[in-house]
Amino acid sequence: MRPSKRAPDELRPVSLERGISRHAEGSCLVRFGATEVLCMASLEDRVPNWLRGQGRGWVTAEYGMLPRATHERMRREASSGKQGGRTLEIQRLIGRGLRAVVDLEALGERQITVDCDVLSADGGTRTAAITGAWVALRDCLSWMERRSMIGPNVMKDHVAAVSCGIHDGTAVLDLDYAEDSQAGTDANFVITGSGALCEVQATAEGATFSEEELLELLKLARHGVRKLVDLQKMAIG
Repeated sequence: MRPSKRAPDELRPVSLERGISRHAEGSCLVRFGATEVLCMASLEDRVPNWLRGQGRGWVTAEYGMLPRATHERMRREASSGKQGGRTLEIQRLIGRGLRAVVDLEALGERQITVDCDVLSADGGTRTAAITGAWVALRDCLSWMERRSMIGPNVMKDHVAAVSCGIHDGTAVLDLDYAEDSQAGTDANFVITGSGALCEVQATAEGATFSEEELLELLKLARHGVRKLVDLQKMAIG
């Protein structure tokens, strides 16, 4: 039995609450169980210097954890003058996942930055961030479309993410911290609504894992992402 008493293929309770920010062009508060991430999409009428004059836009992300998102207060990264390696890795992961489903040429020479701030961490913050960031980004694009800044179908597909792992010899879906801290294998899958893989991160924390176990985790991830995409569709109405 899992610590949370869930079935191996069962997600934590997931919610996607839109319109959290009165200022951002798109926003979503996503909850995966006790993990909560606030995602806010901001539009800028510019692109990075290296993209100027190329006629296409850019979607990027920034990620951070509030000092008391965990059991003990963490020092703000800004106070140390630089972002940590984990933070940089996660925000690049989020950005890659979002760009995979956006027509950057149709966006024009504009940049959308999705800020993902972890309010409460209980495992799976990066996967929750990607799932909620898609909703915030989609609402930002809808905001632009209503103002005739872009045409339809700039967003090509859904994208969502979920963690899987092998805990006590069993492949399980959507690890919380209690499982993540003890899992022999930990994996994160970023998958589009059509089922294409954007990214797979899989690590053996203890014993190695087999190809068959990896495929079992992928099967669980596809099951979980289908449910997450259904929740995204319900959220955007």
